This record gives sequence, C-alpha cells and structure tokens, in this order.
Amino acid sequence: MKAYITWIAYALPAQRVENPDGRLKKKTKIAARHIAAEEQTAGDLAYEAAERLLVQRNRRDDIDFLILCTQSPDYDLPPTACILQDRLGLSRFCGAFDFDLGCSGYIYGLGIAKGLIESGQANHVLLLTSETYSKYIHPEDGATLPLFGDGATATLVEALDVERNGIDGFTYGTDGSGADKLIVPVGGQRHPYETTPVKSMTDRFGNVRTNRNLYMNGAGIMDFGLEVVPKTLEKILSKVHLRKEEIDYYVFHQANHFMLRYLQQECDLLDAPYWNDAAEVGNTVSSSVPIALCDMVQMNPEKQLKNVLLMGFGVGLSWGGCVVDLTHLSRK
Repeated sequence: MKAYITWIAYALPAQRVENPDGRLKKKTKIAARHIAAEEQTAGDLAYEAAERLLVQRNRRDDIDFLILCTQSPDYDLPPTACILQDRLGLSRFCGAFDFDLGCSGYIYGLGIAKGLIESGQANHVLLLTSETYSKYIHPEDGATLPLFGDGATATLVEALDVERNGIDGFTYGTDGSGADKLIVPVGGQRHPYETTPVKSMTDRFGNVRTNRNLYMNGAGIMDFGLEVVPKTLEKILSKVHLRKEEIDYYVFHQANHFMLRYLQQECDLLDAPYWNDAAEVGNTVSSSVPIALCDMVQMNPEKQLKNVLLMGFGVGLSWGGCVVDLTHLSRK
C-alpha cells in the first residue's frame, strides 16, 4: 500500500483586510489577507476546512487518524486535534494529535501520514493545518502585519494498492540556532505571561511591538531561505531520480512574491512551472503549500501533475520538501 493525497480543501476567515498601497505591497505583492475574528480560533478554522472536505467526500467513518499542525492551538492542553475528532464526528477509534511547526509543517505532516499508512497503522489520515498568526502581531507593526494571513487546510492521505510512490523524496532540515529570527518571546513556560513584564519596542521605521508579539528578522529569514532551499531542492531531485525539467510544478511555501522570485532565480527555475501567488491570502504559514496546491490544480485542470515538488521553510528554523503524485487527487 502506498500513501496518496486524494482530497484537499481550505477555509479562510470571512474578514478580508486590504493592505495599504506602498513599497511593501509593491514588493511582496500581497494585496489582502483574511483575518480571524476575535473569537475565532485555529480550531474553528480547521473544523471548517475539514467539514468542506468531508462533505464533498461524503464519508467520514473510515478516517482512522487526525493530525493537526498549528502554532496557535485552542488550549495549552488538551490537544486541539482531540477536540476536533469529536466536533467532526469521527470514530473514537481514530488517533489524534497536534504538532507544533510552522512554514515547513505541511511537509512534515505528509511525512507522518505516509509513515502511518505505509507501516500499516492507518489507511485514511486527515492532515489539518491551521494558524491565526494575526493574534500574535502588534496592530502597529507595519513591517509584519501586512505579510501574514489566517487560514486552515484539510488534506486526506489514503492508502492505495499501487506500486508507485505517491509521496516521496522527503528531505528535512533544522537550524535551531536561528530560533530567535522568528519568535513570540513571551507566553510559554520559559517566559510566562504571569511573571514576565511587558516591554514595548519601536524600531527606526516607527513599527511597534512588545515582547508578547511576533518578531521576525526579515533579512535573516531571507538569507536562511536562499541558503537552504537550493541545496534541499537538489537533494530531493537526487532521491527521486528526476531532473528539474521533469517536475510538473514547483510549489514552495508562499512567503511573499519578492522572496519566491529570488528563490526561483537561485534554484534556476525561471523557465519552470512555479507557483508564486499569495496576493489574496498572504503568508498563511503551514497552510500556504496546500492552499497553493488547491489553487494551482484549479488553474491547471488539464495539466499532468504526476511529479509536483513541494518545499516549506521558516520558523524553527526548519525546512523540508518532497515530491507528490496528484493523479489521484479529487478535482470536485
């Protein structure tokens, strides 16, 4: 049995916020983002995405594992995935857990799903990604606020009785020495809210944040991506024994147009089919790759999608990539 992606759906908050015209909008080409309501959680968005998939598929009793990738869980404990098992009406004989990872999270989730299926532990894995990063960002942080949008996705990974691998070439990487380049410093057990004084900071451009808000070293993240993505691409291609021109589509983490364009150039993919469009959603963290996959498939209904190379990179610092065969993906 081989693991294959058979369904993907996504959900965005109803609230759409347009970015102001200016240098950052022109550079990133992020025109708007969807922002979660005050009372709306990552669990709520994940539920909506999963319901869309399950209603279309018209079956939920065979889901035997649920995995949620999020860095904005509903509670410190219990896991949001356990709550979603009940909300979605899934079998009680369904495994469920959260894992805390960001921009590379979808790749890691596919790796976990493949392992569960091809080791015989599960047959139908529902992989969810959901983030509400907007709740971590200071409203006066004009350098970070226009980049991130909220959203959730649901992917069904199924066991199929075929010989060809449906998900292959996994390559992972970690550089924890760069953890401070993308971080919310206060709120965990290291620096609890209750005992850590609030410190406000204003940079030379007038952007405001506190130590309870998301901090991103944009230049550092850019340098990190340019360093690891081209090397990882070569490793993946070597593992699956494919040349660059044999890849039907490249779908990288949708950080922003500026960064993706540089990566396309550095990876020598300027003439390749390469997805670069976060205009209406922004950077949705772990949801960016599956959202891009949904949109890419809709925009290319007749295109052969046997070898699609995926890559995620960001908070951690963490990265990962793989190649997926989407010939069994439902296009309903």
